[in-house]
Amino acid sequence: MTPAPSGTAGVSAAVIQSVHFTAQGDIGVGKDAKRVLDTIAGLKPQLNLALGDFTYQAGIEKEFCAMVAEKLGADFPYELVTGNHESDGHDGDIRNFVQCLPNRLPGLTGEYGTQWYVDVPEKNPLVRIIMVSPGIKFHDGNTLDYSKNSPRWRWTAAAVDGAESQKIPWTVVGMHTPCLSIGKYDCLAGDDLTNMLMEKKVDLVLSGHNHSYQRTHQLSLREGCTALVPGSFSEACITDSDEAMVKGAGTVFATSGLGGAGLHQVKEDDSEIRYFAAWSGQNRRAAFGTLDVTATPDRLDATFVPAEGSSFRDSFIIEKK
Repeated sequence: MTPAPSGTAGVSAAVIQSVHFTAQGDIGVGKDAKRVLDTIAGLKPQLNLALGDFTYQAGIEKEFCAMVAEKLGADFPYELVTGNHESDGHDGDIRNFVQCLPNRLPGLTGEYGTQWYVDVPEKNPLVRIIMVSPGIKFHDGNTLDYSKNSPRWRWTAAAVDGAESQKIPWTVVGMHTPCLSIGKYDCLAGDDLTNMLMEKKVDLVLSGHNHSYQRTHQLSLREGCTALVPGSFSEACITDSDEAMVKGAGTVFATSGLGGAGLHQVKEDDSEIRYFAAWSGQNRRAAFGTLDVTATPDRLDATFVPAEGSSFRDSFIIEKK
């Protein structure tokens, strides 16, 4: 399978057999962030999803943008959703980041940097990417509301339903905060949003915030699992526990928070750990790196690719039957 060329032209061509993207959050501007960007450059994706928390320091947004442009190219689609560090301006400002790293994908709908979706490629799309900001406090002191039936919850549900009605093969949702977690943070994304994504069987949900890698088995709501309850475990919620999963059977959640900022520990005694298939953190196979995803009409392949100097890897596929 020959990858399309990088950049906007590659993802908007009339005929594309695959969409190739990378995803990671919690980045910084240090040597590890640059190693991860070098890894991304070597993978030659068509776009990158930056899952929030960029500089961890106010006033250096342009330095961060210049670092990305130097490593990946000035016109590369480095697509943003805010993290908690830049949403209220205390460690950078998302309003500045979206100016120096603007959207470069055609057809984007919504507020870039906060809540948006885009179909890739624009014509005959293979993937709908939906980026949202639950659990994030903004400049006005308010945390965006993604509780059940709130306007933002409904917007997200409609974006997922729209992909299905248009018969787009794959739906990927990204955000900074996770819900399921064996890391430092609990369910900041909210169980209402998480259960809706599981009910609709979104293929892949990406997050950062925990500076670690955490990937679940395929999960779904069904008999015996009418709702995911944070802080507990139900075997009935797992629909597939190996690395080869079936499209439409459930949702895989992957935290890819190893973009370059200091690592967090993973909690191997956490009550939710049985939901997880693979993990890496400061205390377990420490690594920096990126999730690398390729979608074709019938298959989604994902691999965690470590930056130079690390050996941890994880791979899984979701395939139409």
